[in-house]
Parts: sequence; structure tokens; C-alpha cells
Amino acid sequence: MALEKAYKILAMQEGMSNSIAKSMIDRGLVYVGNKKVMIARGDLDAKTIFRVEKIERIKPIFENDDIIVVDKPAFLNADEVERQFKPAVLLHRLDRETSGVLMLVKNEEFRERAIKEFKQDKVYKEYIAWVEGIISEPVEVDKPILTQKKNNKAYSNVSPKGKPAKSEFFPDIVSANKTKIKCIIHHGRTHQIRTHLRYIEHPIVGDEQYGGRQAKRVMLHAYKVRLLGFEFVAPEPKIFIDFQ
Repeated sequence: MALEKAYKILAMQEGMSNSIAKSMIDRGLVYVGNKKVMIARGDLDAKTIFRVEKIERIKPIFENDDIIVVDKPAFLNADEVERQFKPAVLLHRLDRETSGVLMLVKNEEFRERAIKEFKQDKVYKEYIAWVEGIISEPVEVDKPILTQKKNNKAYSNVSPKGKPAKSEFFPDIVSANKTKIKCIIHHGRTHQIRTHLRYIEHPIVGDEQYGGRQAKRVMLHAYKVRLLGFEFVAPEPKIFIDFQ
């Protein structure tokens, strides 16, 4: 059996460059059967046939002279969205596999007003998630979060040395030892929802970095944001509705 690097086999199969093939694997979009290919440089049988998931398009939600709001698909970095809407700049970020409401601003005056609202915890942020295990009653986690970076990758932990962070979790649907929940966050630290859910031993499905099982994606969606009198909603993705 001849072995070859996974990204090189994919590049040949799909007629794409090695760098694009590696990026597709790193994003979590490439499968062999139902198993996600995790390591782009891993050796596989050169005759391996891959299945590649497509990234959904960016859907516009709202735009005026101050702000552009979009529904960011999973598997797309916030920076990649920003590049498509220049000269607008990101007001906040979503993790690569998190979908939903993403806001970009068009001028400095609005950006400063909006940042002030974030700092004063006046921005309402509501998410939807599927988590491991059964949550039968609302849970509040008010625990400081410390974020560290290693190899250009952020990782957060509950720590007394961290910054204040509060998350509220409300159960919606229970199905086969997993629960669909509504999450309302205050402060908005890096990986806050993921960290607090891991802390209470209910990691998000698909969030392998914080203890969840493997899935097509991290099952976290930024559903609703209220800011400076505006309300923006990104409809729940089909995979969340069908995930039973």
C-alpha cells in the first residue's frame, strides 16, 4: 500500500493547490466516510477517497451607514469575513466553527460607542448550543476566565487569576443524553461559553478542544444580539433543528 500525506491526496483528488487542501482539512471540512480527517500531514493510503463539506455563503442581516451585520457560516474565520467587507472592520469575533451574528463597523464614532456598550455589559448576547449530557434546570456560572495563547491558539480556563465572566444556560430540548440550550453571556471573554460549559461538565457537542465528542462542527450558534437600540437575529441553522 502506497502512503501519501492526506493534504496531497486531497489536492490531487479535488484539483486544488496543496495549501488550499491543507486549509480544508484544518477547518474540519474533510472526511473519509463519516470520520473527519484531523491531521493534514498524516499518512494515508494514496487511493483514499475523501468527502469534502462545502462552506455555506455569508448571509446579510442588516446594513446602514454605521454597521454591517451578517450571519457568519461555520468554518469561516472572522478575519476572512472582514476581508470581504473592507473597509468595514470587525466589532467583535466568533470562533471559526461558531456560526451566527457577526458585526462590522463602518466608522470610528460608531465603533467607540459600541465598544463602550460592550465594556459596560450593555450588549445582549444570546447563543444556541447542543451540549453533552442532560441539563434539566437553568444554570448560572459566574466564574473568572483566564485565556492563554500557545502556538497562536487560544485556550481558556476557569481561574481566580482570570477576568470576570458570567454565563446563563437555559435548557430547551433533551434528546439522547444531550441537551439543546439557550446561552446568555455577560462580559464576553474568549471561549467563554465553551469554557463555562466544560467547567460544569456539559461541553458543547463537536467541541473536542473542551471535551465534546466529534461532530460535523462545534454546535454553537450566535442567535441574537441587541446593541444601541438595534436587534439582530441569525436564524437557527438547519443542522441544529435536525440534530436529535
